[in-house]
Amino acid sequence: MARKLPKKDVVIIGLGWTGSLLAHELTDAGLDVVAIERGPWRDTSTDFSPTQDPDELRYGIRLDLFLRPAQETFTLRHNVAQQALPIRWPGAFIVGNGVGGAGVHWNGHTWRFLETDFTLKSHLTQRYGASALPEDMQIEDWGVTYADLEPYYDKFEYIAGTSGRAGNIQGKMQAGGNPFEGPRTRDYPLPPLKDTAPTALFAKTASEMGYHAFPRPASNASEAYVNPLGIAMGPCTYCGFCERFGCGNYSKASPQANVLPVLMRKSNFSVRTECEVLHINKHPGGNVATGVTFVDSSGEEWDQPADIVLVCAYGLHNVRMMLLSGIGQPYDPKTGEGVVGRNYAYQSAGAAGLLFEGKRFNPFVGAGSLGQCIDDFNGDNFDHAGLGFVGGASITTSNYHGRPIAMSATRAPGTPAWGSAWKKQVASTYQNTSAVAGQGSVYSYRDKYLDLDPVYKDRFGRPLLRMTFDWHENEKKMTRFIAQKCAEIGKAMGAKHVTPRSLPDHFNVVPYQSTHNTGGAIMGDNPKRSAVNRYLQSWDAHNVFVIGASAFPQNAGYNPTGTVGALALWAADAIRNQYLKNPGPLVQA
Repeated sequence: MARKLPKKDVVIIGLGWTGSLLAHELTDAGLDVVAIERGPWRDTSTDFSPTQDPDELRYGIRLDLFLRPAQETFTLRHNVAQQALPIRWPGAFIVGNGVGGAGVHWNGHTWRFLETDFTLKSHLTQRYGASALPEDMQIEDWGVTYADLEPYYDKFEYIAGTSGRAGNIQGKMQAGGNPFEGPRTRDYPLPPLKDTAPTALFAKTASEMGYHAFPRPASNASEAYVNPLGIAMGPCTYCGFCERFGCGNYSKASPQANVLPVLMRKSNFSVRTECEVLHINKHPGGNVATGVTFVDSSGEEWDQPADIVLVCAYGLHNVRMMLLSGIGQPYDPKTGEGVVGRNYAYQSAGAAGLLFEGKRFNPFVGAGSLGQCIDDFNGDNFDHAGLGFVGGASITTSNYHGRPIAMSATRAPGTPAWGSAWKKQVASTYQNTSAVAGQGSVYSYRDKYLDLDPVYKDRFGRPLLRMTFDWHENEKKMTRFIAQKCAEIGKAMGAKHVTPRSLPDHFNVVPYQSTHNTGGAIMGDNPKRSAVNRYLQSWDAHNVFVIGASAFPQNAGYNPTGTVGALALWAADAIRNQYLKNPGPLVQA
């Protein structure tokens, strides 16, 4: 039987970006907050020192910072007719483990979604007609607009020390920025990162082709910076060890670098690491949570009572926690009814690999989000009439790492994959390789969803999360279109070999693609089609808030973290200024 702990005002499941931001905001409001984190404590000075951090074999290949399948994994199938099988080693996506979560190993891409991304269903239907959308496409409006979130995007960018160049300040277009972005209150807190040879070549070429090149927004500090919490960041040294690594230089934004140094000093905040929440406890009446039950590293179970439960784990884990706890009706693809597990989506890619001759790109000089981009083919920034698909991608040439093991896979057509000829080719191509890559949207469909696996269970005997997902023709067409645009730019850049890449026939869980899993506990204005309301509050249990990319009704052509951070601060504001004054549903069903 679980032992009972003293009651807290708030219990948070997971201490990554969203958990840290909400804990900071709610402790500022005077609440007594405890976070329960499955993984270990991680600190910049002891875990990510510059002398040990650039270890590609340990972190990049053996995935030292990531969730192990023995802790938790997922099962996958392409359609309901198949038997789902467990993912036995991280492949297509890799999930963080420990304090900081994905905020430790991310690159630092800090995008704002397009204005039309938040009203996607209404916008596309109005512009092209309902018949232009595939019959089984299940996209939704978010229930919140870009204008609603703009102050929270701004707040997150200033906490994270984001580097970039604004394209639209209060409706006035800015030279050199993204002309497609929504109006922002002010510029980024830091100027853009410095260009390298391939990013400068991309920007010059794209501009000459009539596109609108701009520096990619990066939460890699281009200069020394002190954020609004009073925490200092060091300027990025362009070491190129961001993705899959921590940052010992305090230059890449993370919960450890940008929030926790203040949060951990507060007497009304505490964290329990290496403790796994088993489920959220509910009042017998069913519509209010009473806290959580977790198990510590010794195997002992505890009940942590709380007035408010914040589900702030990785998106897929948020959905599983809702299903395990019986909060919200599970989605049924046969009837289309139910909300938890609905509208799962992923990220697509169309790209062109480039191989030059006679260049010295020095790829080891890089930063996680260093790149030049165009948004001319993202979202609905271009006319889709007659193309046979909707959606798009941000297109980039980046200089984010020169890791030798990872780059050894790049070779000219016809080169063997092993032996002396391969070694000679690797030595030759290391300085001459680049890419133009499109990070694309994935829209939601009736038959792609998440539920609990009826066969496979975790170490505590709980069902694993089952993913039912495969590529749809809309996304295949879109990535072929994007790959063609990438190839055109690559050829204009002067590459000798240009290799376009688009989606394969079926989703393959083995090669790494993206960790941007979205949906499953989506936000919206209709409780029959969304699990949480516009404030990320459960429709079924008013003191449960579910924060993360699990709230996205579909995925856009951007990295999610900027929007996840904005949603966390938006939800925190709603709890502080609305819910605490009058606990109950913030939106009436």
